[in-house]
Amino acid sequence: MPSEVSGFRRPSNQKIEEHLTMWRYIFQRLLLLIPTLLGILAITFAVIQFVPGGPVEQMVQQLTQGAVGGETAGRSIPGTLAKNGNRISAEDLAALNALYGFDKPPVTRFVDMVWKFARFDLGESFFHHQTVFELVKEKMPVSMSLGLWTFFLTYLICIPLGIAKAVRDGSRFDTITGMIILVGYTVPPFVLGLVLLVLFGGGSFFAWFPQGGLVGDDFDTLSWAGKVKDYLWHMALPITASVAGNLAVMTVLTKNVFLEEIRRQYVYTARAKGLPEKQILWKHIFRNAMIPLITGFPAAFIGAFFTGSLLIETLFSLDGLGLLSYEAVMKRDYPVVMGTLYVFTLMGLLAKLVSDISYSWVDPRIHFGGQK
Repeated sequence: MPSEVSGFRRPSNQKIEEHLTMWRYIFQRLLLLIPTLLGILAITFAVIQFVPGGPVEQMVQQLTQGAVGGETAGRSIPGTLAKNGNRISAEDLAALNALYGFDKPPVTRFVDMVWKFARFDLGESFFHHQTVFELVKEKMPVSMSLGLWTFFLTYLICIPLGIAKAVRDGSRFDTITGMIILVGYTVPPFVLGLVLLVLFGGGSFFAWFPQGGLVGDDFDTLSWAGKVKDYLWHMALPITASVAGNLAVMTVLTKNVFLEEIRRQYVYTARAKGLPEKQILWKHIFRNAMIPLITGFPAAFIGAFFTGSLLIETLFSLDGLGLLSYEAVMKRDYPVVMGTLYVFTLMGLLAKLVSDISYSWVDPRIHFGGQK
């Protein structure tokens, strides 16, 4: 049978086998996500069962001290508890356990939680008048702003800088930039953020930038250009503090990858043939050296949407996912802890799968199933 009829070329058996192998690999990896996700949830669920100071204990303490109200009243308290706050009887304690769902055995609660998570029902916070999904949706723009800016600036700075350091390996430029990067790596981001606030945030020297917040109080009254300027003005210091700590790893990785490629035999062969250095660098070395860097893009990009830096957000008064996770752990807000853990773990595992698949997209030498 002819392989081409009316301009239509039939795919070869090898191509069909490669596609089937790829989809078989993806299906197997997706199946492996289930036990991995269940294992992480089970371990975390088991750990928090033994942590003292749970929501029931905290409510009992607040009731006996007469401090119930405000955010603690995220759920309605039985009337007998509200009236007789100084005396917690066995019936009152049982009512509190039922209020927070602790009247069921741990295994039953875990199974119910997993069944809800399978339907993407993340539950409702103990201490907020919102569901976990609504909380994540509300806090995500702040962490996403910080994460995406950090992601793009890190790659836009580190890749050209790493290439320049590899080409000029051992030069004065390489030494000076290496020292600067090393200093930036050794200084923690929150310490650098504190220094930036003191110097440029009106602490003791210059009041060039605001001390915190995502936008100003008059943000809604500004024009479109004014809103962009106000947003960038507020994000300048936290982004600088966040990016500085990520420069060293990516720059050194880029430099080492390019140095490894520069010393390969095909580079010496290209030079022996008289090819210009720029052509060798950008047409041959760059293409091969970028493979391990590009494959990390999906995980880093997806992670930028959900990664919240607790210390940076706290220092610059940014109400994001990092601060939400910290408060949930301190208050023992278990639905928020488990719900955010489920979402972040699922996205992380999927991002890892995309990263593995991208290897075969950028490097034709890699085939699924170990075939060459």
